Amino acid sequence: MMNIISIRIVTADVNSLVTFYEKITGLSAIQYTPDFAELKTELATLAIGSTNTLKFFGGHEVAKAAQNRSAIIEFKSLNVDEDYERLRDFIQPYLVQEPTIMPWGNKSLLLRDPDGNLINFFTPVIQEAIKKFDGAKFNR
Repeated sequence: MMNIISIRIVTADVNSLVTFYEKITGLSAIQYTPDFAELKTELATLAIGSTNTLKFFGGHEVAKAAQNRSAIIEFKSLNVDEDYERLRDFIQPYLVQEPTIMPWGNKSLLLRDPDGNLINFFTPVIQEAIKKFDGAKFNR
């Protein structure tokens, strides 16, 4: 059996993304080197690696910074409306969609990070969605 441990974003500007993710999540990053940092939650880690790290994975062509248009980085929140109010001014340039209830029962706030990666803060709000995540840890 496998468990997802982390998602890594490749970027040309580690400091910009670290600052952004620290602000929106309230988490403190661990910056191991100028080229690599992690934001750890209880369930998974968001890793941020510079394009310089690609040489360890076969060269600069294995991944491209700021090119993602297919994945969504999701954070479960205690209250997405409160997150929106707390971050409203900061996220204005990055906002995709204000908190909206999705057909599957989550209230979602969508934004993009400075590299254009799509982010979803969500709170389960209908019984089926709440039950699905019952017992899962929340992160703010």
